[in-house]
Amino acid sequence: MTITNIIIRPACSNDIPRLCDLLSDLFVQETDFEPDQGRQSRGLNLLVHDQSGRSLVLVAASRDEIVGMCTVQTLISTAEGGPVGLVEDVIVRADCRGQGIGAKLLDTAIAWSKTKNVCRLQLLADRENGPALAFYSTCRWGPTSLICLRKYL
Repeated sequence: MTITNIIIRPACSNDIPRLCDLLSDLFVQETDFEPDQGRQSRGLNLLVHDQSGRSLVLVAASRDEIVGMCTVQTLISTAEGGPVGLVEDVIVRADCRGQGIGAKLLDTAIAWSKTKNVCRLQLLADRENGPALAFYSTCRWGPTSLICLRKYL
């Protein structure tokens, strides 16, 4: 499907159900996560209503239809001596990929991050998701020597 007139904008509460659908599509592709509408809705509500100014949820919309999303959150890095950003949940609806929508979402996240004096952005991608890794490479994101570890509490 060819999409025209894409608008990138901050998400609002009314967008959350559609964003949960996009996250379900994303988490089916990632081996470390699984779709859970309740959890995704709670997380999105926290991000969308964050009053600290340290997080942003972006949507890509064509007319009134949401076709993509991206989130970014800031934290403090001792390595950098200041704020850095974590980009998460970059997803474009499958039938809308390859049209520059993901790149527009990332460019908007980068522009927002610069207003927050963020000096580095990082993201996690599933090592088995070749199309996503190729996309990030095209957007000039590079791998690091670090690995991601986690512990559930």
